[in-house]
Amino acid sequence: MPHYDLVIVGTGSGNSILDPRFADWKTAIVEKGVFGGTCLNVGCIPTKMFVYTADVAATPSASSRLGVDEELLDVRWRDIRDRIFGRIDPIAAGGREYRQNHADNANVTVYAGEGRFTGHKELTVQLGDRTETVTADRFVLAAGGRPVVPDIEGLDEVGYHTSDTVMRLDKLPSRLVIVGSGFIAAEFAHVFASFGVEVTVIARSGALLRNEDEDISARFTELAGNRFDVRLNRKTRRVRRTESGIELELDGGETVEADELLIATGRRPNSDLLDVAATGVTTVDGGRVVVDDYQQTSVDGVYALGDLSSPYELKHVANHEARVVQHNLLHPDERIKADHRFVPHAVFSSPQIASVGLTEAQARERGVKYVTSKQDYAGIAYGWAMEDTTGFAKLLADPETGQLLGAHIIGAQASTVIQPIIQAMSFGLDAHTMARGQYWIHPAMPELIENALLGLKIG
Repeated sequence: MPHYDLVIVGTGSGNSILDPRFADWKTAIVEKGVFGGTCLNVGCIPTKMFVYTADVAATPSASSRLGVDEELLDVRWRDIRDRIFGRIDPIAAGGREYRQNHADNANVTVYAGEGRFTGHKELTVQLGDRTETVTADRFVLAAGGRPVVPDIEGLDEVGYHTSDTVMRLDKLPSRLVIVGSGFIAAEFAHVFASFGVEVTVIARSGALLRNEDEDISARFTELAGNRFDVRLNRKTRRVRRTESGIELELDGGETVEADELLIATGRRPNSDLLDVAATGVTTVDGGRVVVDDYQQTSVDGVYALGDLSSPYELKHVANHEARVVQHNLLHPDERIKADHRFVPHAVFSSPQIASVGLTEAQARERGVKYVTSKQDYAGIAYGWAMEDTTGFAKLLADPETGQLLGAHIIGAQASTVIQPIIQAMSFGLDAHTMARGQYWIHPAMPELIENALLGLKIG
Protein backbone atom coordinates (compact mmCIF):
# COMPACT_ATOMS: atom_id res chain seq x y z
CA MET A 1 0.00 0.00 0.00
CA PRO A 2 1.75 3.19 -1.17
CA HIS A 3 2.14 5.90 1.45
CA TYR A 4 2.50 9.57 0.47
CA ASP A 5 3.44 12.82 2.12
CA LEU A 6 0.48 14.45 0.37
CA VAL A 7 -2.52 13.30 -1.66
CA ILE A 8 -4.56 15.87 -3.59
CA VAL A 9 -8.02 14.80 -4.75
CA GLY A 10 -9.18 16.92 -7.70
CA THR A 11 -7.28 18.94 -10.29
CA GLY A 12 -9.10 22.27 -10.35
CA SER A 13 -7.65 24.79 -7.91
CA GLY A 14 -6.13 21.89 -5.97
CA ASN A 15 -3.74 21.26 -8.83
CA SER A 16 -2.26 24.74 -8.38
CA ILE A 17 -0.94 23.89 -4.92
CA LEU A 18 2.09 21.98 -6.15
CA ASP A 19 5.07 24.17 -7.04
CA PRO A 20 8.87 23.69 -6.79
CA ARG A 21 8.71 23.93 -2.98
CA PHE A 22 6.99 20.52 -2.98
CA ALA A 23 9.63 18.89 -5.20
CA ASP A 24 10.88 16.65 -2.37
CA TRP A 25 7.41 15.63 -1.24
CA LYS A 26 6.14 12.25 -2.32
CA THR A 27 2.79 13.32 -3.74
CA ALA A 28 -0.22 11.73 -5.43
CA ILE A 29 -2.94 13.42 -7.46
CA VAL A 30 -6.29 11.68 -7.88
CA GLU A 31 -8.59 12.76 -10.72
CA LYS A 32 -11.66 10.84 -11.84
CA GLY A 33 -12.38 13.01 -14.88
CA VAL A 34 -10.73 15.69 -16.97
CA PHE A 35 -7.84 17.73 -15.57
CA GLY A 36 -8.63 21.33 -14.75
CA GLY A 37 -11.81 21.04 -12.73
CA THR A 38 -15.22 22.64 -13.18
CA CYS A 39 -14.09 26.14 -14.09
CA LEU A 40 -11.88 25.18 -17.02
CA ASN A 41 -13.99 22.41 -18.50
CA VAL A 42 -17.68 23.00 -17.77
CA GLY A 43 -17.85 26.25 -15.81
CA CYS A 44 -16.68 29.81 -15.82
CA ILE A 45 -14.25 29.78 -18.74
CA PRO A 46 -16.26 28.07 -21.50
CA THR A 47 -19.52 29.69 -20.36
CA LYS A 48 -18.01 33.17 -20.55
CA MET A 49 -16.57 32.41 -23.97
CA PHE A 50 -20.11 31.49 -25.04
CA VAL A 51 -21.49 34.61 -23.30
CA TYR A 52 -19.08 36.93 -25.11
CA THR A 53 -20.09 35.39 -28.43
CA ALA A 54 -23.74 35.76 -27.44
CA ASP A 55 -23.19 39.43 -26.61
CA VAL A 56 -21.86 39.95 -30.14
CA ALA A 57 -24.77 38.00 -31.66
CA ALA A 58 -27.29 40.06 -29.68
CA THR A 59 -25.96 43.43 -30.90
CA PRO A 60 -28.38 43.78 -33.85
CA SER A 61 -31.39 43.39 -31.56
CA ALA A 62 -30.59 46.72 -29.86
CA SER A 63 -28.58 48.68 -32.44
CA SER A 64 -31.50 50.43 -34.12
CA ARG A 65 -32.05 52.70 -31.12
CA LEU A 66 -28.59 54.11 -31.80
CA GLY A 67 -29.42 54.77 -35.47
CA VAL A 68 -27.57 51.69 -36.72
CA ASP A 69 -29.55 49.01 -38.55
CA GLU A 70 -27.84 45.63 -38.22
CA GLU A 71 -28.86 42.12 -39.13
CA LEU A 72 -27.74 38.77 -37.72
CA LEU A 73 -27.18 36.59 -40.76
CA ASP A 74 -26.12 33.31 -39.21
CA VAL A 75 -24.93 31.54 -36.08
CA ARG A 76 -22.52 28.71 -36.85
CA TRP A 77 -23.00 26.71 -33.66
CA ARG A 78 -20.36 24.08 -34.34
CA ASP A 79 -17.79 26.75 -35.21
CA ILE A 80 -18.60 28.58 -31.96
CA ARG A 81 -18.45 25.39 -29.91
CA ASP A 82 -15.28 24.11 -31.55
CA ARG A 83 -13.46 27.43 -31.22
CA ILE A 84 -14.12 27.36 -27.48
CA PHE A 85 -13.32 23.74 -26.74
CA GLY A 86 -10.54 23.72 -29.31
CA ARG A 87 -8.77 26.01 -26.88
CA ILE A 88 -9.91 24.48 -23.61
CA ASP A 89 -9.48 20.76 -24.29
CA PRO A 90 -5.75 21.03 -25.12
CA ILE A 91 -5.20 22.94 -21.86
CA ALA A 92 -6.86 20.15 -19.89
CA ALA A 93 -4.87 17.49 -21.75
CA GLY A 94 -1.67 19.49 -21.29
CA GLY A 95 -2.26 19.71 -17.55
CA ARG A 96 -2.48 15.95 -17.29
CA GLU A 97 0.58 15.46 -19.51
CA TYR A 98 2.59 17.89 -17.39
CA ARG A 99 1.78 16.16 -14.12
CA GLN A 100 2.32 12.67 -15.49
CA ASN A 101 5.48 13.08 -17.56
CA HIS A 102 7.34 16.34 -16.92
CA ALA A 103 10.62 16.19 -14.98
CA ASP A 104 9.26 18.81 -12.55
CA ASN A 105 6.86 16.15 -11.28
CA ALA A 106 9.29 13.29 -10.71
CA ASN A 107 7.84 12.70 -7.24
CA VAL A 108 4.20 13.02 -8.35
CA THR A 109 2.02 10.01 -9.13
CA VAL A 110 -1.25 10.58 -11.00
CA TYR A 111 -4.14 8.22 -10.32
CA ALA A 112 -6.71 8.52 -13.11
CA GLY A 113 -9.74 7.16 -11.32
CA GLU A 114 -12.42 7.85 -8.73
CA GLY A 115 -11.21 7.88 -5.14
CA ARG A 116 -13.24 6.88 -2.12
CA PHE A 117 -12.15 6.85 1.51
CA THR A 118 -12.16 3.37 3.02
CA GLY A 119 -10.54 4.20 6.33
CA HIS A 120 -8.77 6.89 8.32
CA LYS A 121 -6.53 8.72 5.83
CA GLU A 122 -6.94 5.77 3.51
CA LEU A 123 -8.20 6.33 -0.04
CA THR A 124 -9.09 3.57 -2.49
CA VAL A 125 -9.00 4.54 -6.17
CA GLN A 126 -10.90 2.69 -8.89
CA LEU A 127 -8.50 2.28 -11.82
CA GLY A 128 -10.48 0.57 -14.56
CA ASP A 129 -11.01 -3.02 -13.50
CA ARG A 130 -8.66 -2.82 -10.50
CA THR A 131 -8.30 -0.74 -7.36
CA GLU A 132 -5.37 0.67 -5.48
CA THR A 133 -5.41 1.91 -1.91
CA VAL A 134 -3.13 4.73 -0.77
CA THR A 135 -2.47 6.40 2.56
CA ALA A 136 -0.93 9.77 3.35
CA ASP A 137 0.10 12.08 6.14
CA ARG A 138 -1.82 14.93 4.55
CA PHE A 139 -4.77 15.18 2.18
CA VAL A 140 -6.20 18.09 0.22
CA LEU A 141 -9.80 17.49 -0.79
CA ALA A 142 -10.62 19.60 -3.84
CA ALA A 143 -13.03 17.33 -5.67
CA GLY A 144 -15.59 20.03 -6.51
CA GLY A 145 -19.26 19.45 -7.12
CA ARG A 146 -21.79 18.31 -9.69
CA PRO A 147 -25.21 19.39 -10.98
CA VAL A 148 -28.27 18.72 -8.87
CA VAL A 149 -30.95 16.83 -10.78
CA PRO A 150 -34.45 17.12 -9.27
CA ASP A 151 -36.76 14.15 -8.90
CA ILE A 152 -39.13 14.69 -11.84
CA GLU A 153 -41.21 11.85 -13.22
CA GLY A 154 -39.95 10.69 -16.62
CA LEU A 155 -36.77 12.78 -16.58
CA ASP A 156 -34.35 9.91 -17.01
CA GLU A 157 -36.33 8.48 -19.91
CA VAL A 158 -36.50 11.62 -22.08
CA GLY A 159 -32.86 12.67 -21.94
CA TYR A 160 -31.77 16.04 -20.61
CA HIS A 161 -28.74 18.29 -20.30
CA THR A 162 -27.00 20.01 -17.41
CA SER A 163 -24.37 22.73 -17.52
CA ASP A 164 -21.83 19.90 -17.80
CA THR A 165 -23.15 18.78 -21.20
CA VAL A 166 -25.25 21.49 -22.85
CA MET A 167 -22.27 23.40 -24.27
CA ARG A 168 -21.26 20.39 -26.36
CA LEU A 169 -24.57 19.97 -28.15
CA ASP A 170 -24.14 18.73 -31.71
CA LYS A 171 -26.60 21.22 -33.13
CA LEU A 172 -28.46 24.31 -32.01
CA PRO A 173 -32.04 23.50 -30.98
CA SER A 174 -34.97 25.58 -32.16
CA ARG A 175 -36.57 25.46 -28.71
CA LEU A 176 -34.95 25.11 -25.29
CA VAL A 177 -36.63 24.78 -21.90
CA ILE A 178 -34.51 25.67 -18.87
CA VAL A 179 -35.67 24.42 -15.47
CA GLY A 180 -34.13 26.69 -12.84
CA SER A 181 -33.94 30.33 -11.82
CA GLY A 182 -30.35 30.90 -10.70
CA PHE A 183 -27.21 32.18 -12.39
CA ILE A 184 -26.69 29.07 -14.55
CA ALA A 185 -30.22 29.40 -15.93
CA ALA A 186 -29.78 33.15 -16.47
CA GLU A 187 -26.51 32.81 -18.35
CA PHE A 188 -27.59 29.98 -20.64
CA ALA A 189 -30.92 31.67 -21.36
CA HIS A 190 -28.99 34.68 -22.64
CA VAL A 191 -26.59 32.54 -24.68
CA PHE A 192 -29.19 30.47 -26.48
CA ALA A 193 -31.71 33.28 -26.97
CA SER A 194 -28.97 35.41 -28.54
CA PHE A 195 -28.30 32.58 -30.98
CA GLY A 196 -31.94 32.60 -32.07
CA VAL A 197 -33.27 29.79 -29.88
CA GLU A 198 -36.79 30.09 -28.44
CA VAL A 199 -36.09 29.92 -24.69
CA THR A 200 -38.55 29.10 -21.91
CA VAL A 201 -37.45 29.45 -18.28
CA ILE A 202 -39.40 27.59 -15.60
CA ALA A 203 -38.91 28.83 -12.04
CA ARG A 204 -40.40 27.41 -8.86
CA SER A 205 -40.11 30.80 -7.15
CA GLY A 206 -41.69 34.13 -7.96
CA ALA A 207 -38.50 35.74 -9.22
CA LEU A 208 -35.28 34.94 -11.05
CA LEU A 209 -31.94 35.29 -9.26
CA ARG A 210 -33.78 35.54 -5.95
CA ASN A 211 -30.53 35.39 -3.96
CA GLU A 212 -29.51 38.76 -5.36
CA ASP A 213 -30.56 42.03 -3.75
CA GLU A 214 -34.33 42.32 -4.11
CA ASP A 215 -34.14 45.36 -6.41
CA ILE A 216 -31.66 43.58 -8.67
CA SER A 217 -33.72 40.39 -8.78
CA ALA A 218 -36.90 42.32 -9.56
CA ARG A 219 -35.29 44.28 -12.39
CA PHE A 220 -33.66 41.20 -13.92
CA THR A 221 -36.92 39.23 -13.73
CA GLU A 222 -38.70 42.08 -15.51
CA LEU A 223 -36.09 42.29 -18.27
CA ALA A 224 -35.86 38.51 -18.67
CA GLY A 225 -39.62 38.40 -19.19
CA ASN A 226 -39.17 40.67 -22.19
CA ARG A 227 -36.65 38.29 -23.80
CA PHE A 228 -37.70 34.80 -22.76
CA ASP A 229 -40.90 32.96 -21.97
CA VAL A 230 -40.58 33.10 -18.18
CA ARG A 231 -42.94 30.93 -16.14
CA LEU A 232 -42.77 31.90 -12.46
CA ASN A 233 -44.18 29.98 -9.50
CA ARG A 234 -44.30 26.78 -11.52
CA LYS A 235 -43.31 23.26 -10.53
CA THR A 236 -42.47 20.68 -13.18
CA ARG A 237 -44.58 17.60 -12.46
CA ARG A 238 -43.45 15.22 -15.21
CA VAL A 239 -41.76 15.09 -18.60
CA ARG A 240 -42.27 12.84 -21.59
CA ARG A 241 -40.94 12.39 -25.10
CA THR A 242 -43.32 13.26 -27.95
CA GLU A 243 -43.04 13.00 -31.72
CA SER A 244 -42.00 16.63 -31.91
CA GLY A 245 -39.80 16.99 -28.84
CA ILE A 246 -39.88 16.93 -25.04
CA GLU A 247 -43.04 17.93 -23.23
CA LEU A 248 -43.04 19.21 -19.66
CA GLU A 249 -46.21 19.18 -17.61
CA LEU A 250 -46.35 21.96 -15.03
CA ASP A 251 -48.70 22.69 -12.14
CA GLY A 252 -52.34 22.82 -13.14
CA GLY A 253 -51.86 20.78 -16.31
CA GLU A 254 -50.00 23.55 -18.16
CA THR A 255 -47.56 22.14 -20.73
CA VAL A 256 -44.41 23.38 -22.45
CA GLU A 257 -42.61 21.67 -25.31
CA ALA A 258 -39.01 21.96 -26.51
CA ASP A 259 -36.34 20.21 -28.54
CA GLU A 260 -33.83 20.17 -25.68
CA LEU A 261 -34.16 20.37 -21.89
CA LEU A 262 -31.58 22.00 -19.60
CA ILE A 263 -31.75 21.26 -15.88
CA ALA A 264 -30.16 24.19 -14.03
CA THR A 265 -31.31 23.74 -10.44
CA GLY A 266 -27.96 24.14 -8.70
CA ARG A 267 -24.93 22.07 -7.79
CA ARG A 268 -23.92 19.93 -4.83
CA PRO A 269 -20.55 18.94 -3.30
CA ASN A 270 -18.96 15.62 -4.25
CA SER A 271 -18.30 14.67 -0.63
CA ASP A 272 -20.67 11.69 -0.85
CA LEU A 273 -18.75 10.28 -3.82
CA LEU A 274 -15.57 10.56 -1.74
CA ASP A 275 -17.31 9.09 1.33
CA VAL A 276 -15.44 11.60 3.49
CA ALA A 277 -17.16 10.28 6.63
CA ALA A 278 -15.04 7.13 6.36
CA THR A 279 -11.95 9.17 7.20
CA GLY A 280 -13.71 11.19 9.92
CA VAL A 281 -14.43 14.36 7.93
CA THR A 282 -17.75 16.01 8.80
CA THR A 283 -20.23 17.68 6.42
CA VAL A 284 -23.23 20.04 6.62
CA ASP A 285 -25.89 21.52 4.32
CA GLY A 286 -26.30 18.63 1.93
CA GLY A 287 -22.68 17.56 1.81
CA ARG A 288 -20.50 20.64 2.22
CA VAL A 289 -17.27 19.65 4.00
CA VAL A 290 -16.75 21.55 7.24
CA VAL A 291 -13.47 23.46 7.46
CA ASP A 292 -12.01 25.90 9.97
CA ASP A 293 -10.46 29.30 9.27
CA TYR A 294 -7.29 27.56 8.04
CA GLN A 295 -9.24 25.38 5.57
CA GLN A 296 -8.56 22.29 7.70
CA THR A 297 -11.33 19.74 8.15
CA SER A 298 -12.25 18.00 11.39
CA VAL A 299 -9.34 15.62 10.75
CA ASP A 300 -5.83 16.88 11.47
CA GLY A 301 -3.79 17.15 8.27
CA VAL A 302 -6.82 16.92 5.97
CA TYR A 303 -7.65 20.19 4.21
CA ALA A 304 -10.51 21.03 1.85
CA LEU A 305 -11.18 23.85 -0.55
CA GLY A 306 -13.39 25.06 -3.37
CA ASP A 307 -16.89 23.82 -4.17
CA LEU A 308 -16.46 20.77 -1.94
CA SER A 309 -16.35 22.93 1.19
CA SER A 310 -17.22 26.50 0.21
CA PRO A 311 -20.76 27.93 0.17
CA TYR A 312 -19.63 30.42 -2.49
CA GLU A 313 -18.86 27.98 -5.33
CA LEU A 314 -16.67 30.54 -7.09
CA LYS A 315 -13.33 29.99 -8.80
CA HIS A 316 -11.74 33.09 -7.32
CA VAL A 317 -12.65 31.81 -3.87
CA ALA A 318 -11.24 28.35 -4.62
CA ASN A 319 -8.00 29.93 -5.86
CA HIS A 320 -7.70 31.99 -2.68
CA GLU A 321 -8.34 28.94 -0.52
CA ALA A 322 -5.78 26.94 -2.48
CA ARG A 323 -3.14 29.58 -1.70
CA VAL A 324 -4.07 29.41 1.99
CA VAL A 325 -3.84 25.61 2.01
CA GLN A 326 -0.55 25.72 0.13
CA HIS A 327 0.96 28.06 2.73
CA ASN A 328 -0.36 26.02 5.63
CA LEU A 329 1.04 22.78 4.23
CA LEU A 330 4.46 24.35 3.83
CA HIS A 331 4.38 26.30 7.11
CA PRO A 332 2.37 24.25 9.64
CA ASP A 333 3.71 26.34 12.53
CA GLU A 334 2.85 29.67 10.88
CA ARG A 335 -0.54 29.00 9.37
CA ILE A 336 -2.70 31.73 7.87
CA LYS A 337 -6.47 32.11 7.76
CA ALA A 338 -8.67 32.34 4.70
CA ASP A 339 -10.33 35.73 4.16
CA HIS A 340 -14.00 35.45 3.22
CA ARG A 341 -15.08 38.91 4.35
CA PHE A 342 -15.87 40.52 1.01
CA VAL A 343 -16.49 37.85 -1.62
CA PRO A 344 -17.85 39.28 -4.87
CA HIS A 345 -19.69 37.44 -7.61
CA ALA A 346 -21.09 38.19 -11.03
CA VAL A 347 -23.82 36.81 -13.28
CA PHE A 348 -22.78 36.98 -16.92
CA SER A 349 -26.20 37.24 -18.44
CA SER A 350 -27.63 40.28 -20.21
CA PRO A 351 -27.59 42.62 -18.48
CA GLN A 352 -24.65 41.64 -16.31
CA ILE A 353 -25.03 41.58 -12.54
CA ALA A 354 -22.33 41.97 -9.91
CA SER A 355 -22.55 41.99 -6.15
CA VAL A 356 -20.42 42.17 -3.02
CA GLY A 357 -21.32 42.40 0.65
CA LEU A 358 -24.75 42.64 2.25
CA THR A 359 -28.03 42.85 0.39
CA GLU A 360 -30.65 45.16 1.83
CA ALA A 361 -32.67 42.18 3.08
CA GLN A 362 -29.60 40.75 4.86
CA ALA A 363 -28.88 44.10 6.51
CA ARG A 364 -32.46 44.27 7.80
CA GLU A 365 -32.39 40.67 9.05
CA ARG A 366 -29.12 41.26 10.92
CA GLY A 367 -30.22 44.56 12.42
CA VAL A 368 -27.40 46.44 10.70
CA LYS A 369 -27.89 50.19 10.39
CA TYR A 370 -27.49 51.33 6.81
CA VAL A 371 -28.29 53.95 4.21
CA THR A 372 -28.66 53.28 0.50
CA SER A 373 -28.00 55.13 -2.70
CA LYS A 374 -28.98 54.32 -6.27
CA GLN A 375 -27.46 55.60 -9.47
CA ASP A 376 -28.98 54.81 -12.85
CA TYR A 377 -26.81 54.22 -15.89
CA ALA A 378 -29.21 56.64 -17.58
CA GLY A 379 -27.90 59.38 -15.29
CA ILE A 380 -24.28 59.28 -16.43
CA ALA A 381 -22.84 60.38 -19.76
CA TYR A 382 -21.62 56.94 -20.77
CA GLY A 383 -25.07 55.61 -20.01
CA TRP A 384 -26.45 58.17 -22.46
CA ALA A 385 -24.03 56.89 -25.07
CA MET A 386 -25.31 53.34 -24.57
CA GLU A 387 -28.98 54.38 -24.28
CA ASP A 388 -29.11 52.29 -21.11
CA THR A 389 -32.46 52.94 -19.46
CA THR A 390 -32.62 49.92 -17.14
CA GLY A 391 -29.26 49.50 -15.38
CA PHE A 392 -28.33 50.88 -11.98
CA ALA A 393 -25.91 50.60 -9.08
CA LYS A 394 -27.12 50.31 -5.49
CA LEU A 395 -24.81 50.90 -2.53
CA LEU A 396 -25.27 50.24 1.18
CA ALA A 397 -23.15 52.04 3.78
CA ASP A 398 -22.92 52.63 7.51
CA PRO A 399 -24.67 55.98 8.10
CA GLU A 400 -22.15 57.07 10.74
CA THR A 401 -18.75 55.86 9.50
CA GLY A 402 -19.42 55.74 5.77
CA GLN A 403 -17.94 52.26 5.54
CA LEU A 404 -19.42 50.43 2.59
CA LEU A 405 -21.53 47.40 3.48
CA GLY A 406 -22.62 46.18 0.07
CA ALA A 407 -22.84 46.97 -3.62
CA HIS A 408 -25.17 45.60 -6.28
CA ILE A 409 -25.03 46.49 -9.96
CA ILE A 410 -27.14 45.48 -12.93
CA GLY A 411 -26.00 46.77 -16.31
CA ALA A 412 -23.20 46.82 -18.84
CA GLN A 413 -19.82 45.56 -17.57
CA ALA A 414 -21.13 45.29 -13.99
CA SER A 415 -18.43 42.72 -13.18
CA THR A 416 -15.76 45.30 -13.99
CA VAL A 417 -17.46 48.43 -12.66
CA ILE A 418 -17.86 46.91 -9.18
CA GLN A 419 -14.14 46.31 -8.63
CA PRO A 420 -13.36 49.70 -6.99
CA ILE A 421 -16.05 48.94 -4.40
CA ILE A 422 -14.51 45.55 -3.64
CA GLN A 423 -11.16 47.27 -3.16
CA ALA A 424 -12.63 49.95 -0.90
CA MET A 425 -14.40 47.40 1.30
CA SER A 426 -11.32 45.18 1.51
CA PHE A 427 -9.05 48.03 2.61
CA GLY A 428 -11.50 49.98 4.77
CA LEU A 429 -11.89 53.04 2.54
CA ASP A 430 -14.99 55.01 3.49
CA ALA A 431 -17.45 56.27 0.89
CA HIS A 432 -16.65 59.99 1.22
CA THR A 433 -12.89 59.49 0.93
CA MET A 434 -13.38 57.14 -2.00
CA ALA A 435 -15.62 59.60 -3.83
CA ARG A 436 -13.61 62.78 -3.22
CA GLY A 437 -10.09 61.47 -2.70
CA GLN A 438 -9.37 60.59 -6.33
CA TYR A 439 -10.12 61.57 -9.89
CA TRP A 440 -12.87 59.75 -11.80
CA ILE A 441 -12.41 59.69 -15.56
CA HIS A 442 -15.17 61.55 -17.41
CA PRO A 443 -17.13 60.34 -19.22
CA ALA A 444 -16.60 56.72 -18.25
CA MET A 445 -18.68 54.01 -16.62
CA PRO A 446 -17.00 54.25 -13.19
CA GLU A 447 -18.85 57.56 -12.75
CA LEU A 448 -21.78 55.29 -11.93
CA ILE A 449 -19.95 54.42 -8.71
CA GLU A 450 -18.79 57.99 -8.06
CA ASN A 451 -22.34 59.35 -8.24
CA ALA A 452 -23.75 56.51 -6.14
CA LEU A 453 -21.14 57.24 -3.46
CA LEU A 454 -21.99 60.93 -3.47
CA GLY A 455 -25.66 60.04 -3.04
CA LEU A 456 -25.09 58.27 0.29
CA LYS A 457 -26.36 60.32 3.25
CA ILE A 458 -23.52 59.80 5.71
CA GLY A 459 -22.50 61.42 8.96
